[in-house]
Amino acid sequence: MPISDNVLIPEVYQINNLLHLSHYVVDGQLKHWEGPSSEVRSTILTPNERGEMENTLLGYVPQMTEKEALHALESAANAYDKGRGAWPTMKVGERIRCMEKFVLQMATKRDEIVKLLMWEIGKNLNDSEKEFDRTIEYINDTIDAYKNLDRESAKFDKVGGVRAHIRRGPLGIVLCLGPYNYPLNETFCLLIPAIIMGNTTIFKPAKFGVLLIAPLLEAFANSFPKGVVNVIFGRGREVAAPIMKLGKIDALALIGHSSSAVALQDLHPNKNRLRLVLGLEAKNPAIILPSADMSLTVSECISGTLSFNGQRCTALKILYIHEDVKDVFLKQFCEKVDSLRLGMPWENTLLTPLPEPHKPDYIQSLIDDALAKGAQILNRRGGERSSNFIFPAVLYPVTEDMKVYHEEQFGPVIPVKSFSDLNTPINEISESNYGQQVSVFGTNTEELAPLIDILVNLVCRVNLNSACQRGPDVYPFTGRKDSAVSTLSVNDALRAFSIRTFLACKDNEINKNILRTMLQERQSNFVSTDYLL
Repeated sequence: MPISDNVLIPEVYQINNLLHLSHYVVDGQLKHWEGPSSEVRSTILTPNERGEMENTLLGYVPQMTEKEALHALESAANAYDKGRGAWPTMKVGERIRCMEKFVLQMATKRDEIVKLLMWEIGKNLNDSEKEFDRTIEYINDTIDAYKNLDRESAKFDKVGGVRAHIRRGPLGIVLCLGPYNYPLNETFCLLIPAIIMGNTTIFKPAKFGVLLIAPLLEAFANSFPKGVVNVIFGRGREVAAPIMKLGKIDALALIGHSSSAVALQDLHPNKNRLRLVLGLEAKNPAIILPSADMSLTVSECISGTLSFNGQRCTALKILYIHEDVKDVFLKQFCEKVDSLRLGMPWENTLLTPLPEPHKPDYIQSLIDDALAKGAQILNRRGGERSSNFIFPAVLYPVTEDMKVYHEEQFGPVIPVKSFSDLNTPINEISESNYGQQVSVFGTNTEELAPLIDILVNLVCRVNLNSACQRGPDVYPFTGRKDSAVSTLSVNDALRAFSIRTFLACKDNEINKNILRTMLQERQSNFVSTDYLL
């Protein structure tokens, strides 16, 4: 969608200067990049010098190579130093102070990052602001959760004549790769807990949403000790692959596609030593029962399928509707979809230009395949094309031989199936490759209760009369089957990026005297009963 005469860019959101990202972070320093760079263009079209509409040039980002990637790995390895480094052996309180310093600096960059979220990935203003604010809240909640975790560990247990001082220790070196749809929040939900638990990290931003990391590079460099956070840029095959091949990565933290996760795992020569924290695909369904409150259900299904154009792993990606309410639901739902307006991010429309250049063609291929196999587009505007958008298409009836039934569309197309027997959606959810979440809409408790009892064994979150979502961040976020490995939430992530480790000794006077001396003179950072306020 181009900028036209009647769609003006508010001055506060205009891009007046190109952002030439010419630095990266290695060894605790902002390193100047003098090698090749690649253009970063927005999905939003604006006039060029000749008056022709083109994707807006936002800036340039380094195209790094294996050499820089291995330098970052060396930096992280030296900082961890086989567990002897300053960061992994540091007192918890000191690590927390480093993180507090970082988040204070990050908070000053809100306006810059929000604007870049809108221009780089087309996320609307409200959601961009929410992503930034939620990330700040997540970091502060992580700090509080780590304090609680440490307070719970500030003691000695005694069982069977053996004393134990049990804490959580770091895993080692973490390679962190985030997604383009939440390039700040979901990336930091991996990176922040990995750092604060004493790991050293290598972070490569996603292909889209990369410039918005630029305002934070200085904060990364000056908030943490040398080598703790290393930020590099480039294509995954050029920088992530060489890192994995050496086998020095202890944990792979990735939110994205399973093909990327598998490819990187396969490069690691010691897979049994590789800890995985993965958020992968999902095909979250909605089940709409005869007793559903139709107004509420339509509203939640609109936001569930089309918030950020459906580019969320938690989006509703297939709707199962009971035959008794199919016609009523689809009439109201299609009218609501067709009433949506495509607009610019700063206009806060639900639908905005798609950041991936080839996504409209991909969505079109799903529509064409479904139509060829018997589906229809139910909404009047479904499939309307522009250069960087395709209007949401409601497809019915969808069958198992269609691509849109199996593939995670991650975009504005809505497959619909009807059922008369609840075993139909239950069996299909059971046989799906994915198992993240489900939304159930209904009010009849005699029908809902046994259905919930089954669904909690097929997915990891059942949403009652509401769209699927990740938050609040204190709740577990994970999935069964091919949807996730490990669990993310404020508390779970701290555990995902650490391992239980402890000091044990027989309960005799010699050992008690040793422990008393260590504690009284604060000789050990690990053996400590200090209480963090």
